[in-house]
Amino acid sequence: MKVVGVEIGGTKLQATLADSASLEVIGSLRETIVPAKGAQGIRHQLEAMIRSLQATHVIDAMGIGFGGPLDAKTGTITTSHQVSGWDQFPLAHWCRDQFGIPTVIRNDCDTAALAEATLGAGKGKQSSFYVTVGSGIGGGYVVDGQLMGTGRPAFAEIGHLRPGVLNTEAANTVEAESSGFGITSQVRYILHGIGSEEQGDDYWELVNACDGNLDALTTQNIAEAATRGNGIACVVLAEAVETLGWAIGQMITLMAPEVVVIGGGVSLMPEGLFLSPLKENIATYVFPPLAGSYEIVRAELGEAVVVKGALLLARQSLG
Repeated sequence: MKVVGVEIGGTKLQATLADSASLEVIGSLRETIVPAKGAQGIRHQLEAMIRSLQATHVIDAMGIGFGGPLDAKTGTITTSHQVSGWDQFPLAHWCRDQFGIPTVIRNDCDTAALAEATLGAGKGKQSSFYVTVGSGIGGGYVVDGQLMGTGRPAFAEIGHLRPGVLNTEAANTVEAESSGFGITSQVRYILHGIGSEEQGDDYWELVNACDGNLDALTTQNIAEAATRGNGIACVVLAEAVETLGWAIGQMITLMAPEVVVIGGGVSLMPEGLFLSPLKENIATYVFPPLAGSYEIVRAELGEAVVVKGALLLARQSLG
């Protein structure tokens, strides 16, 4: 039997055909998404890709990892924060109608969580919590090879914890402080607030890193400055990592996973800036009886993680 795994992101569309038993890849297709063409443009691209695969193979099931919130029960997209035209679109139903293929849909973070738990850094563990730290922060929890919370409106949304009882606004989240977007926003805020008489070496190092355009400042710029001891960069990163460590500590206290897998672009910073202090902060905030009962590890599957998870979703749907 054959299955297809699909990733629908904000910039890329991938489809991989594989054997359902071994997950050995038979063929892969990739397209660049043009946001200006909206959801309809992505569906046209997806239709061409799946038709191409169906021309030479019978496909028994399809899994999709979608970059945005959705209703997993019905396979309906709630919205996309990157591409217009997805609001309340019944994607699973559309795929079944277009291709005659049973289709399962999960958000991309849940899909990646399943892949890492089954094939990657969480392999062999009964329980695995996946945290992606990129432009945003998401989570997914897998126990005994199954995603948890798929029947709920939201689940494992670690990025949307509010760090402290004083953060009563919905926007005051872990994601707002510890994601790539949050880190760069905080550094920009600090730089904008520095008067001309206080613009020292740390200020100019960061300004020059983005050629004077603070809107172009990236987390990579900030990480590189921090490795050279830039005070502004070091303080912001330390605060971001502490907040994330607090959040993961609370999650471990509640869910007690055997392994926490950390993925996403921010996690690729040098270990001394991110992973090592993250582990220290988690140890500070976790429930003491759970100390030493968990592992904190980097993700292993790289860019293919969502497609691999989508293949697993398709295989699971076959029973």
